[in-house]
Amino acid sequence: QVQLVESGGGLVQAGGSLRLSCVASGRIFSSHLMGWFRQAPGKEREFVALIRWSTGRPTTADSMKGRFTISRDNAKNTVYLQMSELKPEDTAVYYCARANSYSTSAHDYLNWGQGTQVTVSS
Repeated sequence: QVQLVESGGGLVQAGGSLRLSCVASGRIFSSHLMGWFRQAPGKEREFVALIRWSTGRPTTADSMKGRFTISRDNAKNTVYLQMSELKPEDTAVYYCARANSYSTSAHDYLNWGQGTQVTVSS
């Protein structure tokens, strides 16, 4: 069973940058996809980005294109989320997760980390 641990969250001023990391213990198969989701208080969990493990091809939510970049280091079983030009509305708990096939729906992800808090001040 894959276990996921996020890190890298914190407090940053608007316009700043953060890089989140998610380390997976257990095997990640080449057919898997790794995704980032976020959840703000009172809101549903929303899709941020995903990456195809076999090829490294990314998909990013439209509202975050150009600011957020997902990448992975397969040798380290780690997926990253580089965030720049951060806005107060980016404040949320950020989660990494694993799915067996392409999906931007949280319902299709089978393994989840505990999350890491990102707070963006104005």
